[in-house]
Amino acid sequence: MDKVMAMTSQEAMEMEKKYGANNYAPLPVVLSKGEGVFVWDVEGKRYYDFLSAYSAVNQGHVHPRILNVMIEQASKLTLTSRAFYSDQLGIAEKKLCDTFGFERAILMNTGAEGNETAIKLARKWGYEKKGIPANEAIIIGVEKNFHGRTTTIISASTDPVATTNFGPFMPGFSIIPYNDLSAVEEALQNPNVAGLWLEPIQGEAGVYLPDAGYLKACQELCKKHNVLFMVDEVQTGVGRTGKLLASDYDEFKPDMVILGKAISGGFYPVSAVLTSSEVMDVFNPGEHGSTYGGNPLGCAVMVEALNVLEEEQLMENAFHLGNIFREKLTALCEKTDLLVNVRGKGLLNALIVNDTEESSTATKICYELMHKGLLAKPTHGNIIRFAPPLVISEEQLNECVEIITDVVMNFEK
Repeated sequence: MDKVMAMTSQEAMEMEKKYGANNYAPLPVVLSKGEGVFVWDVEGKRYYDFLSAYSAVNQGHVHPRILNVMIEQASKLTLTSRAFYSDQLGIAEKKLCDTFGFERAILMNTGAEGNETAIKLARKWGYEKKGIPANEAIIIGVEKNFHGRTTTIISASTDPVATTNFGPFMPGFSIIPYNDLSAVEEALQNPNVAGLWLEPIQGEAGVYLPDAGYLKACQELCKKHNVLFMVDEVQTGVGRTGKLLASDYDEFKPDMVILGKAISGGFYPVSAVLTSSEVMDVFNPGEHGSTYGGNPLGCAVMVEALNVLEEEQLMENAFHLGNIFREKLTALCEKTDLLVNVRGKGLLNALIVNDTEESSTATKICYELMHKGLLAKPTHGNIIRFAPPLVISEEQLNECVEIITDVVMNFEK
């Protein structure tokens, strides 16, 4: 057997520590196999995956339909660069536009690249369509945002972990409180604002939900002031919240949507920006791109991942089981002083622990969950995010609630 395949968990973790970068703090579990809602470590222990690679594997681990398409396309053509056309890109762009209801799409690779693309689009639209003076465009962001880790994106971050010792930072961002319409109205008074940029649910910050109607009101204010409303649905889109987009709960259509993660089912990095022809047409040849962006392999995988979402009714399953999950965890919160409440939409939820953000309580609970066969990660010292693959069944969900209940009720700080 290959030496890497024969490694123990301890050996694999030590190798990462020796040769890798210390930029993550993973749970001490080394995974080697996945299927559906389950993953297995190198010793063969099975776990429920309640993180879903930060919602990248909504369709479940190693979905056979997506796998077969990936193998078939990989055997024919994987990469052309955009120096030439391919027979897959137009199909993928049409699939995105038809599915999400937009006129145009541009494909990149990662969520951060998608957000970078949206920033460039908004700025160029601001100069060429709105008439903002050169190099004076402003993008409004919100506090506690998470859009990625590039130097441009962290320039809009309020998280010291993301920004400390990574400056100097990119100018052109104005940061306001989240879920505050008066702050939006005030910020939009600046005629140099090109875009308002936010997540419909702040996942990394702890699954923070805005008030009902907030997003729709933001869109109306943006239209009033001729500003693009840019919605980052990299984590919240593609059925995760029980709707195709989390924005759909407010029954409005943003000017621009950024997608990633689950649009390719966890098989291949694909991201996209969807918008109107008016906005997309500000890009001219040579002004933006990526060698791998829109490659044939990624396109074929993405189309099938979206087909699986639709045909297996995963969005509907997330909506139904999310309601059950929150109902059961709300009942659990009422039984113990250890918990405060649960919040979320669909199968993107957060359990709030009765402790401070500086505490390690949530991490300790996650360790106990791991020992019981369920993998989840804290997003702050007192918040645990629960986001299983959308293929989970009600029976499996109930079993996981029992695991969570057992750990919480027997936990000692």
